[in-house]
Amino acid sequence: MSSLSPRTEHDLLGDRHVPGDAYYGVHTLRAIENFPISGVAISAYTELVNALASVKEAAAMANFELGLLSSEHMQAIVHACKQIRNGEKHDQFVVDVIQGGAGTSTNMNANEVIANMALSYLGHAPGEYAHLHPNEHVNLSQSTNDVYPTALKIATYMSIFPLVDAMAYLQKSFEAKAAEFKADLKMGRTQLQDAVPMTLGQEFAVYAVMLSEDQDRLREAAQLICEINLGATAIGTGINAHPDYAALVCRHLARITGIPLLTAPNLIEATQDVGSFVQLSGVLKRVAVKLSKTCNDLRLLSSGPRAGFGEINLPPVQAGSSIMPGKVNPVIPEVVNQVAFEVIGNDMTITMAAEAGQLQLNAFEPIIAHSLFKSVKHLRAACITLADKCVSGITANRERLRFIMDNSIGMVTALNPYIGYTNATEVAQEALETGQSVYQLVLKKNLLSKAQLDSILDPEALTSPRSRQA
Repeated sequence: MSSLSPRTEHDLLGDRHVPGDAYYGVHTLRAIENFPISGVAISAYTELVNALASVKEAAAMANFELGLLSSEHMQAIVHACKQIRNGEKHDQFVVDVIQGGAGTSTNMNANEVIANMALSYLGHAPGEYAHLHPNEHVNLSQSTNDVYPTALKIATYMSIFPLVDAMAYLQKSFEAKAAEFKADLKMGRTQLQDAVPMTLGQEFAVYAVMLSEDQDRLREAAQLICEINLGATAIGTGINAHPDYAALVCRHLARITGIPLLTAPNLIEATQDVGSFVQLSGVLKRVAVKLSKTCNDLRLLSSGPRAGFGEINLPPVQAGSSIMPGKVNPVIPEVVNQVAFEVIGNDMTITMAAEAGQLQLNAFEPIIAHSLFKSVKHLRAACITLADKCVSGITANRERLRFIMDNSIGMVTALNPYIGYTNATEVAQEALETGQSVYQLVLKKNLLSKAQLDSILDPEALTSPRSRQA
């Protein structure tokens, strides 16, 4: 409950009572009432709130330099924006992240909070908009249609690199295991059937390489969202903005954020096109798919303990069953799988929202924003959790690896160049029928000497290319 008496604010629909201690205003109040959708306020995404403040700060400075805003108003707005970027008043950004109106409620929430913070700085009470107005001053030379997508791009750019860092952290965990398991020979598989030998270290090195590749793809996607439409105003024609405003505000915004921003060459196109978000979402889906595949492998390789592959042991982190004593489940890979499923679903949401844009504006950027932020945030948490709670504690079940190697008919593939395809096929079939090992049968049939066989089946020779003497 507010300790202050409610204040009355007016909009085109009439008068409303706003909580006396609220820094938001009537537009935000109506949005709270109109969009009780997700229960997630925009304040949940710190990067977005800070990005909105950065845009408003840059706009105030550009408008002042162009003679459109007084020094007093500029300083008050800039002061408020800097406070927000330092973490203040984030709890006043209260509209639901999923909203109609192409983000207008988010933009107005920012305008009102900044205006009332600026009024306080100037010695006035919240709501005394005659001294500094949310639309007339904070939103000067702007429209939701250039503010919101610009803020979304800044926020997304800022959130990508913590994800990249988390992926690098997970990559190092896999690299450490690859080094630890470099001498552990095992049977590789294709289509879940015995294939040819490899090392467990080679298997884990692949997971590290996939993470490394996708970090590069994310950095590339980040560069695509540096092009902004700030200065486009309503549809890209720049109506109600000074001819020099777009270039000037972009320079200020680039300095404030530290991002290499540039103004789109065609602001009408940039205002309706959300292709960079589709591109980024596609990369996030790629990360999710490959991460999920890795977790599928970890679950399969650790399956058992007696009736599965049992080649590796995942660290036990909790009891696995309320009815089966002693059962331990691969819960960490499972939760990462579920994050991946969510990201893939988010990508479909973003795809449909992008496709549904009409004419000069895409009205569905709020759901694009919500989906992107969830994907990035949850993937980052998943990478760190997988590294700390699973990968770092994985051990090799070396006796099991050796047993499978010794009894697999996949070994015969390595002998094919030396004993011929026909003989190799016969050995494989007899090994399956009798249960004897390939090694035993080759010696029994005098196809190779023990010295030749041991040389051919040397672990290093089995797991890398080598030339063969005629």
